[in-house]
Amino acid sequence: MLRCQSITQTYLSGGHELTVLHDITLTLPAGGFLALVGPSGSGKTTLLGLLAGLDRPRSGQAWLDGVELGPLDEDARARLRAEKVGFVFQAYHLIPSLTALENVQVPLELLGRPAREAAREMLARVGLADRGHHYPSQLSGGEQQRVALARAFVHRPRVLFADEPTGSLDADNGAHVMDLMTQFNRELGTTLALATHDPALAARAGRVIVLAQGRLVSDSEREPEAAPEPVVLAR
Repeated sequence: MLRCQSITQTYLSGGHELTVLHDITLTLPAGGFLALVGPSGSGKTTLLGLLAGLDRPRSGQAWLDGVELGPLDEDARARLRAEKVGFVFQAYHLIPSLTALENVQVPLELLGRPAREAAREMLARVGLADRGHHYPSQLSGGEQQRVALARAFVHRPRVLFADEPTGSLDADNGAHVMDLMTQFNRELGTTLALATHDPALAARAGRVIVLAQGRLVSDSEREPEAAPEPVVLAR
């Protein structure tokens, strides 16, 4: 599902070229669950962005669901993401002028698919069936992140990218979001690739890659920790 070969990324900083990723190669099969861990500045977010086609590497190649990203122009990469990718961020990135239900509808509307009923069902799955008419400012942080999860999964993406999805949440809400992500991974077969400082979230992953100063220093596969019983999975 995700693959990169000899990815290196550089940026200009203060007139000097700064290398933030050094020769990264990895492959993640469909349905896999990858956690990228490491200190701040280690290159986790940069690598996620390259795997998602949000940026182009200085050198190397990346593929998403068998499609090489490098030859695609911006419009083609945007279409690929709209069809096959979901995103969840630490800061939620909900549209403040839209209700929770309207936020969840957005990916489907962009694809020209029926949206309202599917969005209602997905809000119910994350336990927010009664909050669809509320605006983001009327929701708690945990509720906003669950709306973001519903929006990310509503079009049944092939892969979900998440950058510190529990970073702004307390322990209880963070655990709830972790449970939901694990369930979607197992039930829908959605490939998960996330960056996290949260050891409890990383423990849910079957594959953990450690980055340090832009280099891959550890790549381990293991039996992920079992998730609790499903919390909200009404269909």
